[in-house]
Amino acid sequence: MSTLNPESEMAQLMARSATSGAVAWIGLRPEQRGPLRPVQETEAAPGSGLVGDHFRGQGRGTRQVTLIQGEHLDAVGAFLGGIFIDPALTRRNIVVRGINLFSLKDRRFRVGSALLEYTGPCHPCSRMEENFGPGGYNAMRGHGGITAKVLEGGTIRVGDAVEREPLGVADTEGE
Repeated sequence: MSTLNPESEMAQLMARSATSGAVAWIGLRPEQRGPLRPVQETEAAPGSGLVGDHFRGQGRGTRQVTLIQGEHLDAVGAFLGGIFIDPALTRRNIVVRGINLFSLKDRRFRVGSALLEYTGPCHPCSRMEENFGPGGYNAMRGHGGITAKVLEGGTIRVGDAVEREPLGVADTEGE
């Protein structure tokens, strides 16, 4: 987590969010390299990820959930000649609209009743070229979303709010 002084002007600017967002789409990958299956709701399990997703419990725990902005899907589609981007082709679990995901950097945030924590950017992989054709990888660069880990489990549904948690002691002590 950030070591930014919570009293600084920059910390105060970063603490302000223009709006909350909402979950627009959810997808789970039951198996590696398998297609994402759209669902209306899922359960987030603390320390492991989304129930039913093959990534659940793998790795160092920093990529338990992947999120992407719906507004970025629009941009990627424009970069690829104005096409519609099927969220499943991005290989991300949750599409949100109305909140800048990078405003969640070094923050905890609620998605539905689950508490998540930002762990890093979600860079595109070579599958973007397979899924979108030539230029797909570069179209996704800078628009791949974020990764997060689940701190508190809960239900996440399409339409649920995405809201930043207020900064607290745990967020500023380099936890």
